[in-house]
Amino acid sequence: MSSGKERPQAAMLDSRTYAPPDDLAPYIRRFYIFEVPLPDDSLIEDSLLAENAFVRILLKGEWQAETSSGEWSFPSPALLFGSNSAPLPVRVKGGFNVAGFAIRPSAWRALFKQPASDFVNQMVPLSRLWGELADTMLAEIQAAPDDGGKLQAMIAAIRAQIKRVGRKRIDEKIQQFEAMARLDSTIKIESAARQLDISVRQMERRCMSSYGLTPKSILRRSRFLDVAEAMRGFSTPDQKQLAELRYFDQSHLNREFHRFAGMTPGKFRKAQTPLFTAGLLLRVQGKDIG
Repeated sequence: MSSGKERPQAAMLDSRTYAPPDDLAPYIRRFYIFEVPLPDDSLIEDSLLAENAFVRILLKGEWQAETSSGEWSFPSPALLFGSNSAPLPVRVKGGFNVAGFAIRPSAWRALFKQPASDFVNQMVPLSRLWGELADTMLAEIQAAPDDGGKLQAMIAAIRAQIKRVGRKRIDEKIQQFEAMARLDSTIKIESAARQLDISVRQMERRCMSSYGLTPKSILRRSRFLDVAEAMRGFSTPDQKQLAELRYFDQSHLNREFHRFAGMTPGKFRKAQTPLFTAGLLLRVQGKDIG
């Protein structure tokens, strides 16, 4: 998936992940800053598959994403990336540096007035949603001399947006489902609804508003990412966990990998996927934060 003169591995990624302050912990899963030094003429072509919606501040590198067939764009250095139901093709020329934060699905409506379903597999300028607040945050991050300054700029903007939206309550049912999906991606939809004490229909409506996807799609994606983490060596599931993650047969496994990675499991094992792999690493680090 990567092309050009350089094919960086995950080891080249300088990734720093930070827990949010206590008042933002119900809203933000984690902050992150990562960078990869590469020659100016290098080109990486890869894909992203995010569970959470992200705000990404692209500080360095010539970035583009394919948001529709054959159409590549880079509308702004401050972007909202919606969650993904399928891999989002991206490419970057030269070394890159990115700062951002992952939004908890249960807190989506405290930060945005539109439902999450409006942004699935999309990237849009954050200023379209947050107005001048996004521009101010971008300028402060660009001027910040270190990680601490970048974090403070993001924290201040998030606090201001929560106050502006005026809907501080999170969806506690979705908060519980988010933990279920990460801890047991093989759980049945009906079982999850019973544990949440809501109907399957209610769960579907809330997931579409907060994640932008159906509960079934969320769990399928989470299960795939659990397998991908193990294949990339980021997790070491025990035999019971491996048995639970196994698919019914090879054709089932192939279908899931084609849906979420765009390739077979065998090709995925061998493929250079620096950006996809960076996302897996951030996912693992986010589990430690909670």
